[in-house]
This record gives sequence, structure tokens and C-alpha cells, in this order.
Amino acid sequence: MPPNTTASTGQQPGKSGRRKGRKARLIVLVLVLALFGGVAYGSYWSISTVRASFPQTKGTLTLKGLSGPVEVKRDNYGIPQIYASSDADLFMAQGYVQAQDRFYEMDVRRHMASGRLSEMFGKSQVDNDEFLRTLGWDRVAKQEYDTKLSATTKKYLQAYAEGVNSYLQGKDGEDISLEYAALGFTNEYKPQTWTPVDSISWLKAMAWDLRGNMQDEIDRALLTSRLGPKQIADLYPQYPYSRNKAIVQEGQYSELAGAFQQGGTSGSSGTSGTSGTNGTGGTSTGTASGASGASGTNGTASGTSGTASGASGTAGLDSQLGGLTRVLDDLPPAVGVNGDGIGSNSWVVGGTHTITGKPLLANDPHLSPSLPSVWYQMGLHCRSVSSTCQYDVSGYTFAGMPGVVIGHNQDIAWGMTNSGVDVTDLYLEKITGNGYLYDGKVKPFETREETIKVAGGSPKKIVVRETNNGPLLSDRDEELVKVGKKAAVDTAAPDRGDGYGVALRWTALQPGTTMDAVFAMDKAKNWTDFRKAASQFEVPSQNLIYADNENHIGYTLPGRIPLREESDNGSIPAPGWDPKYRWSGYIPQDALPYEYDPERGYIVTANQAVIDPDKYPYTLTADWGYGARSQRITDLIQSKIKDGGKISTDDMRQMQLDNSSEIARLLVPTLLKIDPENKDVREAQKLLEGWDYTQDADSAAAAYFNAVWRNVLKLAFGNKLPKELRPKGQCLWVEPVNTTGPADEAEKVRECGQRDPDRAQPDGGDRWFEVVRKLMDQPDSEWWSTPKVGTRPAAHNRDQLFKRALIDARWELTAKLGKDIDSWSWGRLHRLFLKNQTLGTAGPGFVQYALNRGPWELGGGEATVNATGWNAAGGYGVVWVPSMRMVVNLGDLDKSKWINLTGASGHAYSAHYVDQTDKWADGELLPWAFSDQAVEKSTSDKLVLKP
Repeated sequence: MPPNTTASTGQQPGKSGRRKGRKARLIVLVLVLALFGGVAYGSYWSISTVRASFPQTKGTLTLKGLSGPVEVKRDNYGIPQIYASSDADLFMAQGYVQAQDRFYEMDVRRHMASGRLSEMFGKSQVDNDEFLRTLGWDRVAKQEYDTKLSATTKKYLQAYAEGVNSYLQGKDGEDISLEYAALGFTNEYKPQTWTPVDSISWLKAMAWDLRGNMQDEIDRALLTSRLGPKQIADLYPQYPYSRNKAIVQEGQYSELAGAFQQGGTSGSSGTSGTSGTNGTGGTSTGTASGASGASGTNGTASGTSGTASGASGTAGLDSQLGGLTRVLDDLPPAVGVNGDGIGSNSWVVGGTHTITGKPLLANDPHLSPSLPSVWYQMGLHCRSVSSTCQYDVSGYTFAGMPGVVIGHNQDIAWGMTNSGVDVTDLYLEKITGNGYLYDGKVKPFETREETIKVAGGSPKKIVVRETNNGPLLSDRDEELVKVGKKAAVDTAAPDRGDGYGVALRWTALQPGTTMDAVFAMDKAKNWTDFRKAASQFEVPSQNLIYADNENHIGYTLPGRIPLREESDNGSIPAPGWDPKYRWSGYIPQDALPYEYDPERGYIVTANQAVIDPDKYPYTLTADWGYGARSQRITDLIQSKIKDGGKISTDDMRQMQLDNSSEIARLLVPTLLKIDPENKDVREAQKLLEGWDYTQDADSAAAAYFNAVWRNVLKLAFGNKLPKELRPKGQCLWVEPVNTTGPADEAEKVRECGQRDPDRAQPDGGDRWFEVVRKLMDQPDSEWWSTPKVGTRPAAHNRDQLFKRALIDARWELTAKLGKDIDSWSWGRLHRLFLKNQTLGTAGPGFVQYALNRGPWELGGGEATVNATGWNAAGGYGVVWVPSMRMVVNLGDLDKSKWINLTGASGHAYSAHYVDQTDKWADGELLPWAFSDQAVEKSTSDKLVLKP
């Protein structure tokens, strides 16, 4: 046992037989795998060894540092509910319990966030570490801890770290998790103690995956190598405000005046004109429609038309940005697909429209599938809520971070979706010697040296250079050294010399107070408390939705959101040497939109536009989601409440599972008018007759339609995009970039795609819905043209291209699923594999077999409410999912429901490794006990931690 823990009852396996060296550990794993395959020989030793890292969940343990006893009650799914009598004890126990279940995951996360993956996984991660060290997340996290966070938050972080370290003390890696035994094959890595900064740095990793439109900024620049401004504008249509409603419709925000804070300095901003909007839950407040002064930018949240040539012509970064894209491709995602596809649904219905007469709140964040799930379910309960013990909260958090991120306490509930606001900008930098050009003068770089330790190899030193716009990302990739060599800039731009560098400005690279916000939200009692807490949630900016047991509902947008000059809407890389492209401050928190008790009685957030730009004077982003999911949820709510109908908890669950395809509803009537000559194609086409547009896993029609949709996108758009956006392995003969007029076949060059298939374009999301919707009324648009390939006919208009897509889809599915369409189903194409994010993707085959699970055949799809996302450029496999689902019932919290993607445990052979996944795939929710009586009734294991 660790020297500061003792067991009086229950089992805690000893350490004999566990220090056998690498060869012994290899034998153990082989025997485990043999057992997994049904071979009995040696099974006892294999099971015993694997179970050595399983947590003790019954009996009593002594935990040094506690001030009183703590109870850990786990239900049949291993979900812990912790009961303590002081805040410090509560969070210390949380650290201990999370480390029991998930320490390996926590360890990997902190190494990623601090750019130290090479310490665990060797030289293959050096490039990633170089990039992450350049960003400097852990440095910013330390600054937050030292200078920004409250003393109370620091105390909680310290208590949490003490709990984690109490679990670690006296343990070797193989005592903690199977993965450490596997790591022992190649290096002698030893887990280190946990620090408060490790918890904070994880917030930076989360913010990176939720960073907004950085990828769109890169993509628009890359498109200029093959497409003109009008074509790029076609691919980034304006948001359809009249059809897909913004989040805030009846809300308000404070009079836009006062100081705009930036880095401790302030500048004034005047406002002129008001166009007041009344919210039913508060007083009427004015909105500045003609903001003046340096910070008052009357931008729009939608316009991207012509952005390929705007901002002094700096968008033409061409394929040099492909180097950055490849670096981003290689980075392990924290919670998302490296920033792509990040969505989420959350909505709240007020008591006037519910069966209980109190609000119902639903949330399902859409993130990368991972094993274990990014979320960790738990409850944190003070036996008696008081000034010394302030928490009674339950919900979802991240292993490695104290508190609860999404969930409810005894008074309120809240959920989150990614706001998508623009908080990153890329800047071209003119590098001159040891400095960079700014406002006509050469300024010196800020530099620091970083040493990267490499398991099994020699350390590597790098120098990080920063401009006043942020770190130079171009220093981390050979191609990025050439950045700007072909960039189109105006005549006033400085000589490019050997090329411009590329720097990143990002709000998360400044210290913030988000960790304070988490604890404040966990104990908020009402809307006023919640709004105050939310104002500290600076990075990442999230849509926060709210309900309370006094029958109020609300929405608020917090976050540190930059103010830009009117000439720069943040949609393309900007010239770093020009002061007018510097951020002029941040939108004050009081000036951000919110909504409270709207007359319609519900609020929906699903990554759509926050507010109509005609009602708001500031640019939040040029790249919203296009509202397909949000409007479908709105339609479902309205259909339920019309004529006085009421919504139940199960109705909310059913809405979360809605599979309806908006793009199918648009395209199928036209597809059915096409007359393909081939009888096999006509046979497949008939699947669409009478189809209700739902994408169930067993639907042959959904399989065929999605194949048609994929081929429409490929033929109309994908084959016309530059190689930097197309998927790896897709090679095309294309005309050279600088030709004038069509090239002869002999003059064409072969170009192969360079992007990871999960991130390639066209991805088929609701931006592409909008692109195609607008082109449906232009049947002779040049986009509908595609050349003949083999026996496949050329197309010169919309219907001819649709016919070609029907043909190509038929033979694609014949190859994938067989000629007999009766055997086709969407689920056979649309499969979910759960993989351990480290050894499950790059470890030896037998280790991957031990750690990974799946497949599951799923319904749902891209931009549907049941958002089991897939990338149309890359294939049909599931690349993001509703990572959890919850429905909170404010009328009776014990009747709330929840589910996780995997399970509570990160131990590969634990009963709780993936014990929720089948139910998750079937759309089921588990009971969510909250009251003392309900938790006690649901408890199957009880562990007492004693001081």
C-alpha cells in the first residue's frame, strides 16, 4: 500500500509478481489476449495481473490530509457520488477517485497540454511537442495560477492535486494501468506527481479544439490557388437568418459604453444611436446601432463574400499554409477533430410547455469519439451546504480537473454548446534579422528556449520566437518557413524577401479566469449568480443555457471576444506589419448578448448564429454553423407545444435522437425526376421513393442517399479544390495553376490530396447544405460541370451531374455492400470504432486489440440532431458523436437522465470500460440519482476515505 493509505476492509492487490521487467509484462499481455480470445491456459495469472490496477471501491482507506471522513458511493455503472463535510475534502476525494479510474488518461492529457508527449511516446511525438511548446499552453496556465485565479480556486486545485498524488504514492506504472505496462516495452517512463497547473492546462487543450474559425481562415486562403473571389464566396454563403433563427431573438445586452479592456489598458468607445430590444425577463436596454470609436465595429456575423481578395489582398497564402494544416492534422485531438466538426445541441423548455410545469434542459456535446470518453460523470455533495462546504452538484467533468463542467446543483441546471465566435487570427509577419516589421519599425522578437525530453533518445532544444501578434507557427514546419512566398499583398506591403512568417493571435494565450468560473457556476443559486459566474468563463467562449427550479430559463454568451477594425473581420490572414489589423480590445461582458424568460418559452442553441447582425453592432464571427440542427430542434419543439401540447423528459430524449436529413429533403424530389438508363441504378433510385428522410441504422435508403450526396459533393466541388484540402490518397489530373485557358490532356499534372480524410473538404456539413441549396436554382452553374471518366458520362448541368452521382453511388455501394440492395443499410457504412487515443491508434497490434472496442453500426448523420458526424470527402465512418446526453428535470431532479459514450473506467478490462456504450448507441438514458435518498438507493459499492 502507499505509505499514506491503508486498507481495513476490501481488497487491494499486493505488489508481488508485478516487477518482472519488460519480458514478463509482455507475457502477461499476451496471456490476457489469449484469455480474451477464449484460451484458458494461464488465465488466472493474467486476470490477476490486469486487475491489479482496478480501483478499490469498497471498504475503508486512510487518506492523509483529509479533515473528516468522505464517502464514495458508486452505482451499478461505477459512477461515483462523493460526500464530504468540507470543500477541501470534497475536491481531494475527487482527485483520488478520478485518478483511480482514469489516471493514464489524465497523464496523457497533461503531457499533451505541456508539449511533453515525447517523454511518454518517444521521438514520434517530437514535432507535436515542438508545436505545442510554441503555443505554450502550460506557461499560460502557470501564469493563470500565479496571477489570475482566486485564492479559493487555488486551494481547491491544491486539494485536488493532493488527492491524485495520494493515489499515486508508492505505485509503479503497471500498478496504475495496463497502458503503462505496454509503454514499458519501449521506455522506462514513470508517472510523476500531479500539480494544480496540470489541471488548468487541460482547459487550454479544450480551448484549442473549440477555437472557432481558424481552419476556415486557413481554407479560404488555400482556396485562392485554384479559385477566384466569386467562387470562394459561393462556397461560404451568408448565414440564412430568415430561415434558421439565431439563438437570441428576444434578448438584451447592456448599453454599449465604457472602457474596453485589453492587457491592463483601456480605450474608450463611444456609441451613437440606439435600437432597444425588450426581453421579457429584464428591463429594456438600448443597443448601439452606430457604434463609433476604435472599438465600435459595425461588422456582420455572416459576410464572407469576396474574402479571397480582401484585407489588402493577403488571403493568397496558397499551399504554404498546407504545412500548418499538416501539423494540425498530426496533433492528437483534446476533445474534437482538431477543431473541425465541433458542434453540440442544448436547449431548454420553460415550465409553461412541460408536463411537470418546471423547465427541462437537454445537452449533448458533439466531440471526437474516444476511449475512455472525454467526459467523467460524478456528483460532489456536501453533507450540509454551508460556508465551509458549499457544493451539492452533479454532472460531467473532465478527468484531471476538479469541479463539474456541465450539470446541475440543487437550484439550477446548465448546458454548453460551442459558440464558434472568432477568437483566433493568423498574421503574416515580415521577418528582418532578429526582429519583425511593425508600423514601419523593426521590433525584436521575444524568445525563449525549450528543451524537449525524448524517451529512448536525446533531448532536443528549440527556440520559440514571438511577435506582438503571438508565436511564430511557421518556425515549426519546413514548408511554413516559405510562408507568404506566393501571397498576394498590396503594393504597400514590405518586400517579402525569403517569405513572410505566420504568427497566431489567440485569446487562450493570455491568462484568464475560466477555472474560477467553473467553481462559481457549480454553486450558483439563481440567474444573477449564474451570469456573474459565466462572465469569468473567458476561454473557450461557449453558449451557456440555463434553467432553475423557480421556473426561469435563460441563455448567455460569455468569453473574451476580440474587437477588430472594420476593415478586418478576422476571416482571412492579416498583415502583421500594419497596426490597423491589431485587435483594439475585447467586447465587454455586459455588451454580450443574453436572453432570459423569452415569451416563446424555450431557447435552442446548436452552433447557429448567436444574434442577427442587424440587431447587434459587433462582429462575433464570419463562420457560424448554418443552423440545420438548431432549426430542426426548434421545429420539433413547436410541433409538440402547438395547441397547448406539453413536453416530457422522454420527448426531450426522442428529440436528441432525431435522424432527419435536411439535405435529403431538399435533393430527393429532384433526384427522383432523373431517368438513369441502367436498371441497377434505377433499382437503387427506387429506394428513395417514399423514404421519410430519416437515417436509421437499418435504412437502405439512407445508405444510398448519403452515397449520392457524397458523390454530388465530390463531382461538383471536391475535384475542383486544391490538393491541400482534398483527402490523402485522392489523386487527380488537373490543369496547372498558372495556365490561361483549358490545358491539353498532355499538359495536365497529377496532384494528390494532402489532408487527413477526417478533415478534408467538402466535408458535407450544413455549410455545404447551404452551398447546394443556393445552386439548386442555378441548374446551368459552372459548378455542375464535371468531365467524363472512363465510361462515366460528363455533366454540363445540375441534372446531368445528379445522374452521374446516382450512377457512381450505385457502384460505390455495390463494391462496399454488395450488389443486392436488400442487404444494404446505413449502419454498415456508418460505423463507430472506439480507440484509445494513444496506444490504441499507434501501439502494437495486440495492444490495440486489447484497448479498442467496436464497431457499432449507427444511425444519424452529419448536421442532424443525432449528430453522428461523418466526413463526405473521407468516407462514411463516424468521426464525431454526441459525446454524452443528458436531460435535467427541474421539477424532480431525481427523474433526470444521463448517459456517457463509454463508461466511468479507463481500465481496459473493467466492467465499466464501455458498459454505457450499447445503451448510448440505442438512444437510451440512465437514471440520474441526485438526492441523498436516491443516491443511497442506487449505490452498489461504498468506499469510506478516512483521515
